[in-house]
Amino acid sequence: MLKELLLVGTGSFIGGVLRYLLSCLIKFDGTHFPYATFLVNIIGCFIIGIIYAISLKNNILSNHTILFLTVGVCGGLTTFSTFSKESVQLVQNGFLGLSILYIILSIILGITAAFLGINTVK
Repeated sequence: MLKELLLVGTGSFIGGVLRYLLSCLIKFDGTHFPYATFLVNIIGCFIIGIIYAISLKNNILSNHTILFLTVGVCGGLTTFSTFSKESVQLVQNGFLGLSILYIILSIILGITAAFLGINTVK
């Protein structure tokens, strides 16, 4: 159990740092499209699709590697809580239409990215 916790924690650290660095490059102030969160969530969906497909197709990834990459790195990289906060911020700042666009694009493109990631491996 300790090994698994360390794998998830290390992966989460890596993913979280990557997300933070991108958010430093692309600032969000509640008045424009939240590109940083949008990008990390779509990229994370694509990556997790690839990992999922590889894990189903053959045994080249150990359970520990899958745990590290999916729960750890992808879990640390992607963020539903920030997505939710930014959606609310847009509404509170009077950008209801942009908030709806953000929500719809995030869901549709996130699922599409996961699907594409899965089909990339096939």
